[in-house]
Amino acid sequence: MRNVMRYIIFALMVALTLPLQAQKGVRENVRKGNKAYRQQKFSEAFTFYSDALGENPSSPEANYNAGNTLYRQKEWDKSAESYQQYLSIEKENPKRISAAWHNIGNALLQKKELEKSMEAYKMALRINPEDDETRYNLAVVQKMIQDQEQEQEEQQQQQQQEEQQQPDQQNNPDQPKKPEESPEPEQMSRDNARQLLQAIEQDERETQEKVNKIKAEERKNKADENRRRNRDW
Repeated sequence: MRNVMRYIIFALMVALTLPLQAQKGVRENVRKGNKAYRQQKFSEAFTFYSDALGENPSSPEANYNAGNTLYRQKEWDKSAESYQQYLSIEKENPKRISAAWHNIGNALLQKKELEKSMEAYKMALRINPEDDETRYNLAVVQKMIQDQEQEQEEQQQQQQQEEQQQPDQQNNPDQPKKPEESPEPEQMSRDNARQLLQAIEQDERETQEKVNKIKAEERKNKADENRRRNRDW
C-alpha cells in the first residue's frame, strides 16, 4: 500500500514538474529571440520563437513576436498568419490586440491589398481609438484607394473615347492618316564595320586582279601581233 502511495505521489510530482519545465523553456526561447531581434538578427530570432511555439503553440508572446520577425523579413503572408494566431489566443490585452491588427494592416498594405488593409486599420482603431499612427495609416490607404478608383475611371473614359473614334475613322476612309514613323537605323558596331571594310577590300583586290589579268592578256596579244608583223614584214 505504501509503495502504491509513493508511486502516486511521484507521478503527481512529475505531472506538475513537466509543464513548469516546458514553460521555463518557452520563456527562455522568447528571451533569446527578443535579444536577437534587438540585434536585428531576425532569422535567428524567428528560430527561437519557433522553438518556443514548439513547446507551447498557445504562447501569445511567441506568436506575436514571430509575426514581427516575419514582417521584418518581408514574409507578408506568414507574418499576417502569426498575428492572426495571436489574436485567436490573446483576450486580455487591448493595446497589444490593436497593435496586432495594425501590423496586419501593414502586411496587407505591402501586398497592395488596399481594401483588406483598410479594414484591418479600422479594427485596430475600434479597439484603440487613440492610436494616431493607425489613424494616419488608414488615411494613407484610403487616399490610395481613392486615387486608384480615379485612375480606373479615367482609363475607362479614355477607352470609351477610343471606341467612339473608331467608327468615325471607318466612316471617313479618306481622312488623312499620320505617316508611319520609320524606325531609326541601327548603329553599326565596330565588328560589323570591320567585317564590311574587309569585304570591300576583298572585292577591290579581286577587281584589281581581274584588271591586271585583262591588261596582261592585252599586252600578250599586242606582243604576239607585233611579232607577226615583224615576221611578215
